[in-house]
Amino acid sequence: MKQILVSLALILWASSVTAQDMVSYTTSESFDDVTFGVESAILDRGLRIEHVAHVGEMLERTRADVGSDKVLFSNANVYSFCSASLSRKVMEADPMNIMFCPYDVFVAELADRPGEVIVGYRGYPEGPMQEVQALLDEIAREAAGE
Repeated sequence: MKQILVSLALILWASSVTAQDMVSYTTSESFDDVTFGVESAILDRGLRIEHVAHVGEMLERTRADVGSDKVLFSNANVYSFCSASLSRKVMEADPMNIMFCPYDVFVAELADRPGEVIVGYRGYPEGPMQEVQALLDEIAREAAGE
C-alpha cells in the first residue's frame, strides 16, 4: 500500500511539473532587435548568458535528414542564463528547484508568420520559483518593447 501511495504522489508531482504554461509576448520588432533586447536585458541585470541555442538553424539544417519538408521558423534562439543569488535563494527553499536551472528565454519568428516575433519563457510553479518567473517576465517584456 505504501508503494502505491508513493507512486501516486510521484505521478502527481511529475504532472504538476510538466503542466507549466508558456508565457509569451508578440511584437512587430525585427528578430535581430528582439534578440538584442533579450541579450541587453540579461546583461543589464549583471547576469551572464551561458548559452545561446540556435534552435531554428538546427531544425532547418537537419530538416531533410529527418525526412521533413516543413520549415518551422525563420529564426529561433533560446538564451540560457542563471542568477547566482536568485538560484541560491530558490534552491535553499527547495534543492529540487535545480531542475529549473538554467533559466531560458526564447525568441522565435514562425516561418508562416513573417514579421511577427515571439519572445517568452516557460511558466514556473507557485512558490519561490515565482521570483524567477518575475525576472523572466521583465526580460521578455523589455525585449518585446512592452
